[in-house]
Amino acid sequence: MTLAERITAADDYGHVSPSACPACAVAPAAERLAELTAPQDARLMLSIPTAHCAACISTVESGLAGVPGVRSARVNLTMRRVSVEAEPQVDAETLIAALKGVGYEAHELDAGLLSATETDRQGRDLLMRLGVAGFSMMNVMLLSVAVWSGAEDATRDLFHWISGAIALPTVVFAGQPFFKSAWAALRVGRLGMDVPISLALILASAISVFETMNSGHHAYFDAAVMLSFFLLAGRYLDHRTRAVARSAAEELAALEVPRATVIRAGTEQVVAISDLAVGELVRVRPGGRMPVDGVVIEGTSEIDRSLLTGESLPAWAGPDTAVSAGEVNLTGPLTLRVTAAGKDSSLHRMADLVAVAESAKTRYTSLAERAARAYSPLVHLLSFSAFGFWMWKTGGDLRFAINISAAVLIITCPCALGLAVPAVVTAASGRLFRKGLLIKHGTALERLAEVDTVVFDKTGTLTLGAPELTNLAAQPRQAAEVALALAEASSHPLAQALVQGARAAGLHPAQIRDLREVPGYGIEGKWNGGIVRLGRVGWCQAAALPMTATYLSLGDGQTHGFTFTDRLRPGAEAAVAALKAQGMAVRLISGDAEGPVAELAARLGIADWVAGALPAEKAALVGDLTAAGHHVLMVGDGLNDTAALARAHVSISPASALDAARVASDIVLLGQDMAPIADALRIAGQSARRIKENFAISALYNVVAVPLALVGLATPLAAALAMSLSSITVSLNALRLK
Repeated sequence: MTLAERITAADDYGHVSPSACPACAVAPAAERLAELTAPQDARLMLSIPTAHCAACISTVESGLAGVPGVRSARVNLTMRRVSVEAEPQVDAETLIAALKGVGYEAHELDAGLLSATETDRQGRDLLMRLGVAGFSMMNVMLLSVAVWSGAEDATRDLFHWISGAIALPTVVFAGQPFFKSAWAALRVGRLGMDVPISLALILASAISVFETMNSGHHAYFDAAVMLSFFLLAGRYLDHRTRAVARSAAEELAALEVPRATVIRAGTEQVVAISDLAVGELVRVRPGGRMPVDGVVIEGTSEIDRSLLTGESLPAWAGPDTAVSAGEVNLTGPLTLRVTAAGKDSSLHRMADLVAVAESAKTRYTSLAERAARAYSPLVHLLSFSAFGFWMWKTGGDLRFAINISAAVLIITCPCALGLAVPAVVTAASGRLFRKGLLIKHGTALERLAEVDTVVFDKTGTLTLGAPELTNLAAQPRQAAEVALALAEASSHPLAQALVQGARAAGLHPAQIRDLREVPGYGIEGKWNGGIVRLGRVGWCQAAALPMTATYLSLGDGQTHGFTFTDRLRPGAEAAVAALKAQGMAVRLISGDAEGPVAELAARLGIADWVAGALPAEKAALVGDLTAAGHHVLMVGDGLNDTAALARAHVSISPASALDAARVASDIVLLGQDMAPIADALRIAGQSARRIKENFAISALYNVVAVPLALVGLATPLAAALAMSLSSITVSLNALRLK
């Protein structure tokens, strides 16, 4: 089948409604699939501000899974939220009570809002407590210098009491993030990661008060305050590194507009997005971001869709143009009729897809959770064992035994292990989103790292499905002008491509009378007293060319063939070259005729190609490659690619693809540029390496640090430094993704 016939067939048998932007078309398709699988489910979103590690994920999800009616619960540790799929009778109060029962504070989130204000507030809170701890630490250190310099008796006791007066309130205030989390865990009989940290702070402060009351030579108020400072510093730096590794969900959250200017009774009012209804009119001024999905009913402008689609050039918008929440109005005021707002907007549905993908279980996250769950009780067992051993070994030296016990509690905290996977997944998803790739399935990144073979569809994937005139320069000017005049009377894709090419070359149409279209054949008219035709090869009595073409008959036996090629998608050549440079086997499989497929394969340097493949044959080819031990990435866009996409190890579809293809794929390419596909494979490979490196860092840290603490070579202060550095190292290692 020729390109023209395939385009005509597509027009005859189906029509896909245009979307405001390719990116926004992704979400509705996925939502329709969800409605088919679980039509009665409701989604509830809760904020869990105290969750911070892999053990928290496991506890929260298992706690919610025990609530009757809850189908699934997925924690997004980056945004400290949990998304719950439940039956309609389950409400937020029930879930909040269940989380309180396992020791976690929770708050219901407005499903129509995406902003990360809770995360920002927590960062400011940590920074404030860190500042207080740092200021107190400097003052207590000054007093400690006097004691170290030889102050004795009453003078030493005075300095100790002054140090205590500064240190104790500081520890209580600065340690609140740890104390609250630890108490919430202990109330429900659980040993969280903050329990050993809190015990260490309490032990260091208590032994200092005991020493001061008994006029002891040594007090550890400086150590207690420094311990608070370094623990907070580690937590805050971890918070900041997560912010730097901004996830794709947070990228979408940054596009949210909380309020809109609505026109009611002829006057403008500023209202919250949640108060808008479908059908209302919204005014968007130049420079403003679209607050809702809608259709332009008044005004013209250009809109910037780059953050959603990756397209850098502005798009024209006028009456009847569909726009989406998150796009930017550039040049003129627009009035929109709302089609979806808040939780129903395409922006929100995209954020939901991403949040679910980032929260999904992989073999790495499952391994980290199991290790962290087993590790928490082990921390306390080691600490109490060390305390008992050194009490026996030193003949009852309580101070020395408590110091070692506190150091073991701190140094064995498995924070680095808990961060090993989420830090990398967060960094990778953010980078891929900024490159124009939306990850729909949580395990897609992991599977993408295993790919060794890439299979491309042709039309609509490597090409845009838009014909492009190739041989205009070889045609006589008069024949080209006659063809232009005939083509202007037709809406056929090949005729429109001919018009576009001829106009670009500066040609003007010939004077032709009595133009009429002959359905299924082409256009004919009268020129210079004779009949001229533009259309099918047989109708124009021309010699067929071995490629997509339309033919011109001048009525005197003269015929001319205008040839076309399918326009390459931007970045296609770069993507194929980059994939081959990475060692991937690249294949092309298409349902198109042999000539166009061979031409495209030669142009892109793909040696292994198949033409004329039916949908079942595409799926069979992918299945054969899989059976041979290959991990296949399938890239396709059409209904005939759906089976192959579903059968591949991992799959990618352009956002302009049909709904069925987008639903079947794991990753959606938001813009037109194909180059990010090679970036995705490279970043996925890096991610797998970074996760393994993070596990190695965590293991090495524990192998070295724990024995040092057990034998008394690490003070509580040194333990706090080591634990914080291990967590920060893991987070920074995740940021090395490029």
